[in-house]
Amino acid sequence: MTPEELERTVRELADRQAILDCLMSYSRGVDRLDRELLLSCYHEDAVDDHGMFVGDREEFADWVVGMHSDTHLSHQHCLFNHSCDLDGDVAHTETYYMFAGMNRVGTPLVTSGGRYIDRFEKRDGRWAIADRVCIRDWAPLDEQPDPEDPSTLTAIRAALPPSVLAFMRGGPLPTRDRRDPSYRRPLTTDPERLKLGRELRAQAPR
Repeated sequence: MTPEELERTVRELADRQAILDCLMSYSRGVDRLDRELLLSCYHEDAVDDHGMFVGDREEFADWVVGMHSDTHLSHQHCLFNHSCDLDGDVAHTETYYMFAGMNRVGTPLVTSGGRYIDRFEKRDGRWAIADRVCIRDWAPLDEQPDPEDPSTLTAIRAALPPSVLAFMRGGPLPTRDRRDPSYRRPLTTDPERLKLGRELRAQAPR
């Protein structure tokens, strides 16, 4: 291996580790309700599509911290399989997760699993999420989900208002072929979906 090849290899390994560290920081930030740590995982103009929620990093941090505070006594976002398609200062990643939460009311323990599909960018030497889609793949449901309706893959479907369920139906669909969002290059969120998500939150009771 030439010195140039060694330098490229070390740089790539460092980039991949920084991306993985960011993903781990995300899980820690959510589970500790650490808003500042959570914000540090995203670029300022990032968008997160979590199915029932779509917004920028500030909006997402407020939503996810508030939702978990109100709903759960404790929770874990555990990360597993991870693939990283690295191309210079841009990377597309797919990371499997499993969520487990202790509810404040109702069924004590809830679980679900899915994938974080991300476009990472390296800006001024810092890797962070530029765009994210959270895909639900499974949950302990009482009936078979509809593969064409993402809202049927959430265990709290019965507690969601019709407007949120309708919004979720328009979200990205998990598939077992190359139509899956993990194949999108570049991964981007439809501005219209971001607009609709904000309008939905503005209409919600306060």
